[in-house]
Amino acid sequence: MRGGRITRLPRRHVWTAEESGPAAGPERWTLRHVPVDGAPAAPTPADGIRVTRARCLLLATGAYERQLPFPGWTLPGVVAAGGAQAILKDSGALPGRRIVVAGSGPLLLAVAVSLAEAGADIPVLAEAASYTGYAGRLGVLARNPAKAVEGARLAADLLRYRIRPRTRSAVVRAHGTDRVEAVTLATLDRDWRPVAGTEVRIACDALAVGHGLVPQLELAVALGCTLRTAPDGTPAVEADDQQRTDIAGLWAAGESTGIGGVELALLEGRSAALSVAAALHGSVRGRGPRAATARQRRFADLMASVHRPGAHWPQWVTQDTEICRCEEVTAHELRQAHELGARDARSAKLLTRAGMGWCQGRLCETAVTCLAAGGDGSAPLAPARRPLSCPVSLQDLAESAPASGPGPATTSGTPGTSGSPAL
Repeated sequence: MRGGRITRLPRRHVWTAEESGPAAGPERWTLRHVPVDGAPAAPTPADGIRVTRARCLLLATGAYERQLPFPGWTLPGVVAAGGAQAILKDSGALPGRRIVVAGSGPLLLAVAVSLAEAGADIPVLAEAASYTGYAGRLGVLARNPAKAVEGARLAADLLRYRIRPRTRSAVVRAHGTDRVEAVTLATLDRDWRPVAGTEVRIACDALAVGHGLVPQLELAVALGCTLRTAPDGTPAVEADDQQRTDIAGLWAAGESTGIGGVELALLEGRSAALSVAAALHGSVRGRGPRAATARQRRFADLMASVHRPGAHWPQWVTQDTEICRCEEVTAHELRQAHELGARDARSAKLLTRAGMGWCQGRLCETAVTCLAAGGDGSAPLAPARRPLSCPVSLQDLAESAPASGPGPATTSGTPGTSGSPAL
């Protein structure tokens, strides 16, 4: 990086972060990280697992897609909406030729347009919420004109590609043998119950589905950050207008503080960077874009409230619907766990193993939480506190030394300088 003042470690997962203790001096934080799957193998164990120590820590851990299960969602050809877009951008590949796009949230519009531009036929775009929710907050829209322009551009693209948005509708079943061949679409009431008699079957060879994003908070929760519940029911890190958390020396920015999109994430990142620099050096030139950040956050909260899943979406789920794909746990097993006393995701996991697979509950945590709450689709998520934020091999654990003792290769945020921020 410029001037050699930044050490960039690409394609690495931070699997744990902790306070270093008094013996570490000013370098308050210790982070341990490993190469992501597919990264080049390290020539030595010391390069295979690294430890970074820093005076300040900024968490910008992103998010993952929220999935609401339905019968047939495990069929080949059913993909996450954001995943379909990522694959298209990465390799130019399409999940199918005739693709239904469904779920909730503004990401669906961009996904549908991207797939259509690449040559896919989009017979329908099913949005479970209603866009009338924006009508009562015209002031928020007026203060974010760029968002209105973006929305108008997407609407024009939908018309150009003859994509039919259908609001208050959801895919309640996917059909097929070796892969998805059709979906059943149903109209939803205000609480997302399927309305009897409104079902329609649509032929397709792929389904891109997603219901927004969930902040990735494993590191924040492990460090003890105070969380808030966002308007869409997802947890997010509580931060002030300089992106400081309630833990000294710890900042958070981007989707970890609440889903808001790339523009808001960039604004928060700038505010956090200036605040970190001021903490390290006493004063810096410039002020964070607080007014712009506040405007964008209000718009993000509006989107979150409009597209929050309705309380009765679990009525889509039949008894034999597989909820936890990793451990093959069905809705019937989770409902039985509720009858046996499970009232939250952790209790349900102990009784059924739901959420104990490779994804650590990222795919199923919303559904498991709701079914454990007796089918309450609005039950708030309560992130589990785990010592590890991602799967780590026994070899990596064995090669890891205690933070206070001698260990493998160590870097400060700036080479040759102690007390640097880790981002």
